[in-house]
Amino acid sequence: MNKVPLFKELSVVIPVYNEEKRIKKSLERIASYLSDNCTIYEIIIIDDGSGDKTVQVINDIAAKYTRVIRTKLNRGKGHAVKVGMLEAKYEYILFSDADLSTPIEEIEKFENHIKEYDVVIGSRAMKESNIEIHQPKFKEFLGRVGNRVIQIMLLPGIQDTQCGFKLYNKKSLAVFEKQTIDRWGFDFEVLWLARKMGFKIKEVPVHWINDFGTKVSGFSHYINTFTELLKIRWNSITNKYNL
Repeated sequence: MNKVPLFKELSVVIPVYNEEKRIKKSLERIASYLSDNCTIYEIIIIDDGSGDKTVQVINDIAAKYTRVIRTKLNRGKGHAVKVGMLEAKYEYILFSDADLSTPIEEIEKFENHIKEYDVVIGSRAMKESNIEIHQPKFKEFLGRVGNRVIQIMLLPGIQDTQCGFKLYNKKSLAVFEKQTIDRWGFDFEVLWLARKMGFKIKEVPVHWINDFGTKVSGFSHYINTFTELLKIRWNSITNKYNL
């Protein structure tokens, strides 16, 4: 008996920046899983101006299912994701971090929800979430504070906007056409836009493993995030989004 595919068609968008040490393992794991669980699929890798051998490593293992898009300058994760999402050609589009802190297999928890919702997001903050390896306590504390501020200012009810594992249907990609933030704040900007534009969002608890090689570090990151929150509010007041 042939296995019923999880998705008939799926695009996976992966932003990368100086990922030469771990992208090979991640890409091979994703490709192996998708080949067993999707009828057709594509992997779109957006290199955000890497200065190492990331692109060379990808090209050495890339096959017909992989597209690599390079930006000459480091514009930020948000810009890379935007480019990749707008290039995707299939009905469902998964954005995943390159480190696979949320394993690719967690997409199975999204399958039924994406039939009813337009955007399904992984969450590390729900009671049912399974955190295998935690971040340092001070980062978890700052993360909780930051998310509380995000809820108050933009997205009440969404417990974790920043988990790098989100599934969109094709029509909801319209939010990326209006995205203005190029760096870390893009997550809550596009989710806020999704709500404003009438798309339905579902938050789902996931298994998550902290990667100590993450590029998010330092208190300045949280200051920048707050600045980006203010930018979104200002854009809304001045009708820059033309909603």
